Amino acid sequence: MNLEPMRYKNYVWPHNPRTYEIIYDRNIAVHKVPFGRYFLQNMGLTRRILRGEGEFVGAGAYEEFKKLATVFYDEEPGLLVHPVWQVSNAYFASLSLKMEPYEDYVKYAFEFWETYDGYTGKAEKYAAGRKVAAAASAAPQTYTVRAGDTMWGIAQRNGLTLEELVALNPQIRNPNRIYVGDVIFLGQGGESR
Repeated sequence: MNLEPMRYKNYVWPHNPRTYEIIYDRNIAVHKVPFGRYFLQNMGLTRRILRGEGEFVGAGAYEEFKKLATVFYDEEPGLLVHPVWQVSNAYFASLSLKMEPYEDYVKYAFEFWETYDGYTGKAEKYAAGRKVAAAASAAPQTYTVRAGDTMWGIAQRNGLTLEELVALNPQIRNPNRIYVGDVIFLGQGGESR
């Protein structure tokens, strides 16, 4: 099975990390009841943690790690696109070397924390989606998906970031799953086909 490369913001992994782990977390409160009993209360879901390990191998491996470290230093969350997980907005929470780095081999671990923007982000995304839809109806610039297309490739060909293309297309729930015949909105300045 040939998987798309993992991406975060403007960084694309040269090959996917070796291991992945997703942790779903829920807060549970325990309340003591007289005479030795207890009551559990579901306090709700907390963040989802996406972590894994990988290696960079070959000439320039340490340079590749430094590129990834540069992305880590950006303090804002970004779009994490993984070939198997659902796409999520996440913070790059940790990056660590798992051994002494060599010029041609670096073993590393990473951790992303998914953001929850259900309080303010949903209203902003809804408003942005409505603006995009209004702009698209006024002067639609669209692209019809063909065999072999990916959202990443469509964005690159049209001078957009993946985040911009995803924002322009709120009807696409998972950018990893687009189908031949889907209509993608490009906004102003894209190449219509």
